[in-house]
Amino acid sequence: MNKDAAARNDRQAPARPGPVGAEDVTTAVRLSVDALAAAVDRDWSVRAASLDWDCWETTEHLADDLFAYAVQLGPRTPPLDTELPFLFTRSRPGAPALAVRADRAAGPAGLLQVLEASGALLAAVVHTRAPETRAHHGFGVSDPEGFAAMGVVEILVHTRDIADGLGGVDWEPPADLCTRVLARLFPDVTVDADPWRTLLWATGRAELPDRARRTSWRWHGEPGTGVVTRP
Repeated sequence: MNKDAAARNDRQAPARPGPVGAEDVTTAVRLSVDALAAAVDRDWSVRAASLDWDCWETTEHLADDLFAYAVQLGPRTPPLDTELPFLFTRSRPGAPALAVRADRAAGPAGLLQVLEASGALLAAVVHTRAPETRAHHGFGVSDPEGFAAMGVVEILVHTRDIADGLGGVDWEPPADLCTRVLARLFPDVTVDADPWRTLLWATGRAELPDRARRTSWRWHGEPGTGVVTRP
């Protein structure tokens, strides 16, 4: 290939979105907490969108996920074939299994503090762990960037579930953040003009004009994934 052809190919190839890092976890959880704080006076026992959990349980699940991702990266030599042996329990049949719970006496404002603290823990661990660190996840061994991206996706989509359940809560995360987590975790997904809508589709929460709603989905946390983008 001559230099002119190579240059044309470089111009035609879509730019790969940047990495996902600790600052993205911090941004996502800040935006989430700020949005949900507008609804602390509402009834959080209502169902969270199409989930089988209520808004309180879904927020606890989100905080628990962020905590679990952080501690999974924590040991000097993280396990590659199993989760750390924290005790997970359910508050009722069908509720999420959790190691982290909020005191209901503290109300939704206290619950959001628990969420923010779990997000800060994940951001701190991602920031301090070496990029070559690997740790187990059910969808594949991942690295700090992968766990950061998983945390961000959990925040973005579950905040939407909670916001829809509570009603009257505006929630639309930054397009750039959606694009980068799609690039990191969903190599099978083509990103169209609306990255947020595409992320909702990728996680089984929306239809797209040319794609029916997914009935099953997974992400790919293993390092080295990529995404197809449309100009």
